[in-house]
Amino acid sequence: MNRALQTRLRVEEFLIREASLLDDWRLEEWGRLFTADCRYLVPNLTGDPYESPTRTLYLIADDSHHLAERIKRLCKATAHSEHPRSKTLRLISNVRILEETPAHLKAVCGFTTYRSSQSSTDTYFGNHEYLLVPDGDTWLIEEKRTILKMEALRPHGRLSIIV
Repeated sequence: MNRALQTRLRVEEFLIREASLLDDWRLEEWGRLFTADCRYLVPNLTGDPYESPTRTLYLIADDSHHLAERIKRLCKATAHSEHPRSKTLRLISNVRILEETPAHLKAVCGFTTYRSSQSSTDTYFGNHEYLLVPDGDTWLIEEKRTILKMEALRPHGRLSIIV
């Protein structure tokens, strides 16, 4: 098996593991997949998804501190939108390596996230774009950008889960 295919398969396993941690509500463990200077970004549904979060509205624009606070908040019983907790299933597909250097790896994948809560099922879909940095024989996430390919968040109208 050639090196490029081996790398893609390893990245795919990493992304599937990330999705599994979220589906299993192991949010603290999921948070440890990120670097200390990470960014977790979900741009709004219209406009340029690469515009800086300091210049336009983002649904989520977390640094490591805000991501840790989001995880704490979601794990509390007082997180009413997630109490009882949603049931989710995340599917990852079409994993591609865009760039690889010794310092980082850029990857993109398609995703579909199904969320069931209070007798309703919502579907979110789009692309995750990752900037990964090496960490031994695996990676840490320095940046994750989730680009939703939906025209609107209706009928659900909110993101109370981590997509």
